[in-house]
Amino acid sequence: MSLPLIPVTPAGPGPRRRATLTRRIRLLVAVTIGYNVVEAVVALSAGAAAGSTALIGFGLDSVIEVSSATAVAWQFAGHDPQRRERAALRVIAVSFFALAAYVTVESVRGLVSGVDAGHSPVGLALAALSLAVMPGLSHAQRRAGRELGSRTAVADSRQTLLCTYLSAVLLAGLGLDSLFGWSWADPVAALVIAAVAVKEGRDAWRGDACCTPGASVAGPAPGDRCCEGCLSAGPAGSR
Repeated sequence: MSLPLIPVTPAGPGPRRRATLTRRIRLLVAVTIGYNVVEAVVALSAGAAAGSTALIGFGLDSVIEVSSATAVAWQFAGHDPQRRERAALRVIAVSFFALAAYVTVESVRGLVSGVDAGHSPVGLALAALSLAVMPGLSHAQRRAGRELGSRTAVADSRQTLLCTYLSAVLLAGLGLDSLFGWSWADPVAALVIAAVAVKEGRDAWRGDACCTPGASVAGPAPGDRCCEGCLSAGPAGSR
């Protein structure tokens, strides 16, 4: 006795939806690059003027966000983005590690020397603006990347989300230094930036097992929070 055949639905979005998601990611990447170019110029200029390690580190993070987004743009410019994914992830990870190394050295130097960073109204305004802009941009890119199954798009969205955290840290560091004259607040804020950068770099480097297309069929590995997140943002679990 033969049983009726059960149609198998292909994993992941269909060709038309994939094309839509790819265009959306390209647009979000372009917006990310444009914003971060401006952010980097303003932060580095204001940081140099005020002698703020945290503000310079924030500006360098913006430069790395540009390189990260550029890597994603390069990946999706090809006919087969998945073939370029591993190389793009490596670029993102190495960028994080480079940022962490520089900021750590400068932060320790600032703590040892005890040099006080100057007041920077421009830096405070920039941190507040980024704190308002970056969460929405990161969410949009992460949602599209997870549905498409793109590890680089998700990694780049984490880089954008990192900017949100760093904006809060920078705002706190500059604010404490400006209000109370706590010279240690700026380099300590920079060290927090470096620590988060190391974590994100490590996650990007290990990203070759994260958010793979077809995860919805096999199911996530036990404890794999990234793949669980991919599933929760997929078509069946969209919020």
